[in-house]
Amino acid sequence: MRGQKSAIAKTMNPATMRERCLNHFDILGIPVAPEALDATLLRAEKEALPHLSFLDLLLGEQAACRRERSIARRISEARFAERKTLEAFDWDFNKKAIDRQQIEQLAACEFIGRKTNLIFIGQAGVGKSHIVQAIGLRACALGYRVLYKTSAKIISELTSSLADKTLPQELRGYTRPQLLIIDEFGFDRVERLESPQAAHLLYKVVASRSQQGSTALISNIDFDQWGDYLIDGPLAMAFLDRLVEGAIIIKIKGDSYRARSVRSAPQKPEK
Repeated sequence: MRGQKSAIAKTMNPATMRERCLNHFDILGIPVAPEALDATLLRAEKEALPHLSFLDLLLGEQAACRRERSIARRISEARFAERKTLEAFDWDFNKKAIDRQQIEQLAACEFIGRKTNLIFIGQAGVGKSHIVQAIGLRACALGYRVLYKTSAKIISELTSSLADKTLPQELRGYTRPQLLIIDEFGFDRVERLESPQAAHLLYKVVASRSQQGSTALISNIDFDQWGDYLIDGPLAMAFLDRLVEGAIIIKIKGDSYRARSVRSAPQKPEK
C-alpha cells in the first residue's frame, strides 16, 4: 500500500502535487498561503535546498508567528501593571544592593519549573516590582502562565466572592498560573481594615498554591513584622511556613529610584 502511494506521488505533475500539499496544510490547520509555498519552492529550486531546509524555511515563519501570538496572549492574561524589562532596568543606581547575576539567573525561570517561591523584601522604590514583573515577562516568553495582582486587589476580589458565594471558583483562578506575582504586600492597610477576613483570604491563596506552582511575593515589610501586619500571630506563622520554606529570598537595602526622580525633576519657578 505504501509503495502504491509512493508510485502515485511520483507520477503526479508539480501543479497537482502543489494543490495536494496545500490541501494537507488546510486539513492540518497550518496557515501556509499559496504565495508563500510558491516563493519557498522557487527559492529551494534556485538554492538547491535539502528537503529539511525547505521544510524549515516553509514552516519556520508560521511557527514563529504562532509563538509570538502565544507569548502576546500570555502577557495579556498576566495583567502586569507595567511591562517592565530587565534590559530597561538601571543596574548602576543600586549596584551594591542588587546582584545582577542572581537576577539574570532567576530570569531563566528555572525556579518556576521547580515550583519554588520567590520573595523580594525592601523599602519602596528600590526596584522590586520592576524586577519581578520583568521576570514574569520572561516567564511568559518561555511558555509559563503568569498572573500579576497586588495584595489589595486579591483581598478586594476574594472579599467580593464571599458576598456572592463564588470563593471556591475565585481561588481556583489563583491556582492555575504557574507563577503568581503578589505585589505591594504590606501596602494594603485600608483593604485589610475594611475586610476582617483579609489575612485568612490571603492565606487561602498561598495555601492553595503550595506545591502546585511558584508564588512571587513583593513586600516592603520584613518577616518579623508579618505578625503585626496580619494581626494574627499563629496565622502569620502558618503564612510563613507555606510561603518561605525552600523559597528564594532576596532583600534589597538601597536608595529609592522614585526619590531620585523627584530630586532630579526640574523645579518650577516660584511666583
